[in-house]
Amino acid sequence: MNDILPEVSGTWQYLDSVVREIVQSYGYSEIRLPLLEYTELFQRSIGEVTDIVEKEMYTFQDRNGESLTLRPEATASVVRAGMTNGLLYNQRQKLWTSGPMFRYEKPQKGRYRQFHQFDVEALGYEGPDVDAELIIMSARLWRQLGISRIELQINSLGMPESRLRYREVLIEYFNGVKNKLDEDSIRRLEQNPLRILDSKNPDMQAIVEAAPVMLDHLDEASNEHFEGLKALLAAADVEFTINPRLVRGLDYYSRTVFEWVTDALGSQGAVCSGGRYDGLVEKLGGRPTPAVGWAMGIERFVDLFAACGGEAPAQNADVYVVAVGQGTQERAFALAEELRDAVDGMQVAMNLGGGSFKSQMKRADKSNALYALILGERELSEGRIGIKPLRSNEEQESVALDDLAATLKERLN
Repeated sequence: MNDILPEVSGTWQYLDSVVREIVQSYGYSEIRLPLLEYTELFQRSIGEVTDIVEKEMYTFQDRNGESLTLRPEATASVVRAGMTNGLLYNQRQKLWTSGPMFRYEKPQKGRYRQFHQFDVEALGYEGPDVDAELIIMSARLWRQLGISRIELQINSLGMPESRLRYREVLIEYFNGVKNKLDEDSIRRLEQNPLRILDSKNPDMQAIVEAAPVMLDHLDEASNEHFEGLKALLAAADVEFTINPRLVRGLDYYSRTVFEWVTDALGSQGAVCSGGRYDGLVEKLGGRPTPAVGWAMGIERFVDLFAACGGEAPAQNADVYVVAVGQGTQERAFALAEELRDAVDGMQVAMNLGGGSFKSQMKRADKSNALYALILGERELSEGRIGIKPLRSNEEQESVALDDLAATLKERLN
């Protein structure tokens, strides 16, 4: 678990604001969720025969003996919140949430045991149009931020009935090469052979590549849905690659699955992943409800933005207030509040801790502020203040205190 230090938190804030603005422009509303859920929620939703449930969840008993888990992902919590708060009954919801998730993984660059996700979900929508909207929305994000080293991969897992038939085909295939399977794959063979396709073991890749393909076993409705999605993406000029081995690491997916992957982050290639989970609400005790969503790892998102040459706008102060002499600090503090009231969003840094004029000007320069506001005893007695540009060749000028806000507003604009 790592700290996010001030020198990078500005980038986090900037990217967070861009994502929020984009998803809200598509009509998605924020929902805020607890970090803790009953363990059963994730066992039932994610699937007990998954790496997340078997190896990665932070699970413990509370004082009442209840088994609780720090959330490893957000979709199950969104569905649980929708069910318990009556948001899904005869309604459709477009929701987003963000925050920390927890998985006991081997730490490496871009992957931590406490990590952060931005999560977008649409519940109650059945057609491929909403799948397309979610993907197009994410494509807009990359475009707006100038992120080019990223590729969309899509696949369809079909409906449970066709997946059951595909499961039998997979079992037959993997039984034929059982002597080459690793321990995890042998254990999953009878329980959930699709999980073998998600194996990260390099020694298993040739076997996985030769396995039968789900797209060859799709039911008619799923095939029609997938064709509709491809047509909508093509119409929106969103390029994609069909990856028949893309299954995702969670059991609740059906039909559409997709990943945005990059070659800019080494082995951590997936940045934004998602898909359709039409059976999850019913599996958790609700009415059958179609649903689809995606989640983006913010750590990887930040790294990818930097790898593509992105820089967040500077968050330096607009002005730095220098106060030297008797009575000037009191007036400077009042003046700083007046400026914050008068000019929306103005960042005013106060010199704190006193010091000579020379030392205060050094601090002003180090703050990267655009202007130093200089208030000495003479300026105070005359009702004026000095405005010294710190990042340009403009001349220093003296203005009346009553005109300061208007003057700064004009200059900063």
